[in-house]
Amino acid sequence: MTDRSPSTVVLEPSVSSPASRRGRLTRELAAIGGAGGVLSGLLGVGGGVIMVPLLVLRAGYRQRDAHAISLGAIIPISFASVLTYGIAGEVRAGYALALALGSVFGARVGAGLLARIRERPLKIVFGVFLVAVAVLLLFK
Repeated sequence: MTDRSPSTVVLEPSVSSPASRRGRLTRELAAIGGAGGVLSGLLGVGGGVIMVPLLVLRAGYRQRDAHAISLGAIIPISFASVLTYGIAGEVRAGYALALALGSVFGARVGAGLLARIRERPLKIVFGVFLVAVAVLLLFK
């Protein structure tokens, strides 16, 4: 019988990162976070729509890792935005609660699917989703 320790997920870029690369990556991640935060507060998007593509294309993360990282960033982004909109009296608590309940359930299902889907199909599904949303918004 062999000792098996639980595997650890490390969310690092798919490219090697010497010290100079890490410093640039930290600045790049801060810029990506800033863009996601501004667009989240302004347009209600940020994590998936802005951060995931930038984490993959600019920071070198794998698609799955980019999704996981952006999900972690949503919590403080949402808190800051809710606080700002709440002070302005724009948050409808009942509607927000209903959305949150559905979102918690849906996020659990989606995270389970994310763990099972391969990288290439994930990229395709994500790209098709972004294009579909863009088309719907243009014609709505």
